[in-house]
Amino acid sequence: MLRALLLLGGLAPALPAGPHWAYKGPHGQQHWPEDHPACGGQAQSPIDIQTQRAQPDPSLPPIRPVGYQHPEAGGFSLANNGHTVVLALPPSLRLQGLPHAFAAAQLHFHWGQPGHTAGAEHLLDGHRAPAEMHVVHYDTEHYSNASEAQHHAGGLAVLGVLLELGSDPHPAYDNILSHLGSISYAGQTTSIPSFSIQDLLPQRLDLYYRYNGSLTTPPCSQSVLWTVFQQPVRISLAQLEQLQGALYATAEAEPEPQHLVDNFRVPQELHQRQVLASFPREPEGYSTGKIVAIAFGAAASCLLLALAVRLAAKRMR
Repeated sequence: MLRALLLLGGLAPALPAGPHWAYKGPHGQQHWPEDHPACGGQAQSPIDIQTQRAQPDPSLPPIRPVGYQHPEAGGFSLANNGHTVVLALPPSLRLQGLPHAFAAAQLHFHWGQPGHTAGAEHLLDGHRAPAEMHVVHYDTEHYSNASEAQHHAGGLAVLGVLLELGSDPHPAYDNILSHLGSISYAGQTTSIPSFSIQDLLPQRLDLYYRYNGSLTTPPCSQSVLWTVFQQPVRISLAQLEQLQGALYATAEAEPEPQHLVDNFRVPQELHQRQVLASFPREPEGYSTGKIVAIAFGAAASCLLLALAVRLAAKRMR
């Protein structure tokens, strides 16, 4: 996510201020705790969600977006902040189904690099999807904006949507991806027509994983109530390649431009946290080896039974 969530209030500044950070190199994620102590905390995000260890909680209600289909804003602000592409959202977009009333602030993406189909931040049983979208909200009952809310436990609520590859392009995502050429360089901003944000979400908003975590970039504030949907959204390979190849992490004036790729954080330790699931745990499946063994065992049993019947028939003659 954005450092200090500077775009959460609908603002679109150029590059984020404060200590420089990157995903790799001397200012890479392994060094984040040096300038941002919270990044070394015990409740960091993202995580590798072990689905069989998630605790089913039938009391978790479906996520219910309000105002997502018809945003009041006439247009949205889309920006490249040097770390990701950010779409500022109006606070009229609300979420129900959470402990408090939450209003939308922005959404952004994480992805890999061309030729690689792995770029999401949250993993499911070790699998990293090609990309991930985060929709950031803040608690409107207790805080006036997201910048204030990020300093308090549970002040932010983020929806995590995993993006997998499909055979067809996803029309809702074209509302964003088709404008990336206007914000190729860090610090650039453009205005795009408003559209249904709900169309970016999975159809099943009742199936998700829930845990307490943090922002996935500095300052790594441990203030996020995470909702990671079980069902992915599918985009085409061409759409994924737009994310992977259209943006630069450097300003236009930089003599050596750097492509904006691999903007995802590695999984963090779960420590003592619990991951909840809004749906019952599925029966644990058999491995390929177990299936083969069962098949051979069944075939052998049938063969022995057939031989026994044949021998018994001979003796009776």
